[in-house]
Amino acid sequence: MSQTKTNLKPQDVVVLLKIISLDEKQWLQETLSEALGLSQSEISQSLNRSKYAGLLDYSGKKVNRIAFTEFILYGLPYVFPQQPGAMVRGILTAHSAAPLNETIVTSEKYVWPYARGSERGQAILPLYPTVPEATLKDSNLYELLTLTDALRVGRVREKELAKTELKKRILDVQ
Repeated sequence: MSQTKTNLKPQDVVVLLKIISLDEKQWLQETLSEALGLSQSEISQSLNRSKYAGLLDYSGKKVNRIAFTEFILYGLPYVFPQQPGAMVRGILTAHSAAPLNETIVTSEKYVWPYARGSERGQAILPLYPTVPEATLKDSNLYELLTLTDALRVGRVREKELAKTELKKRILDVQ
């Protein structure tokens, strides 16, 4: 298998977070495709890359939560970094969104650019272009992705709060 077909892509993180947000419910590639705005072939390729990386179990249906948590907490900020950009309209993310906005009070807002968004703030490019639309349909996914963005762009305090919250949400399975 060639190296380019096995390297993780940003959408792989989104797919794995979506599976986690389903909270152990059964899922099909077709339902992931519809929920995330990715084609079924993109979902299939993403699952194969994640399985190759050890982030999915041998069946390709369950997230290896320990390995995935380690990757999110310690690898993601370096593999998929992001810097705040221009002021745009969009959907709140990182420390500007729940659950971190309950603890961190600041006038500085970060948003995913989205034409129908209701907030203004510095642009943070989402891990995949369909993220803003997908998160409007799934509040669990939204919070997981905003916490992930806090790791990508936050300062030390925001990152530490996001790490704690992500560990709780990913590792503490009911």
